[in-house]
Amino acid sequence: MSFLGKIFTWWDGATIGTLLDSWRTGVHVGTDVQGNKYYRSRKKAADGRERRWVIYDGANDASRVPAEWHGWLHGAGDDVPESRLPPPKVWEAEYTPNATGTANAYRPQGALERGGRRADATGDYEAWSPEG
Repeated sequence: MSFLGKIFTWWDGATIGTLLDSWRTGVHVGTDVQGNKYYRSRKKAADGRERRWVIYDGANDASRVPAEWHGWLHGAGDDVPESRLPPPKVWEAEYTPNATGTANAYRPQGALERGGRRADATGDYEAWSPEG
C-alpha cells in the first residue's frame, strides 16, 4: 500500500499512528497463526494497566483474533498465549473469515439477493386473536 494510503486508511492493516506507536513505545510479544502481530506498551499507564494492541496481517477484522489472543488483549492473563497453548485437536476447524457483506455471506431463502421469493405458507399457523 502507498504511503498516502497508509495515512488515510484504517480498514486495511494499521495506520501510520499505530505503526509509529508499535515501533516507538511497543514491544512485540507474539504472532498468531494468521500473521497478526501483538504488542504491549513498555510503560504502564497512570492507572497501572499496560496497553495492548494488535496489528492485523491484512484487513482489520476483529473476528481474525483467535480466542486465546482475544483474552490476552483484554487483560485476562499476563502470559503470552503462545507459551501455554495446547496442541490443536483433530476436530478443530480452520479459521474462516467473517463473510458478512461479501458475496459469500449467508442469504436465506426469501432474501432480496436471492430473488425475494419466500416459500408459500403451509397453513399450519393460526393467528392469535384477543377474542379467542
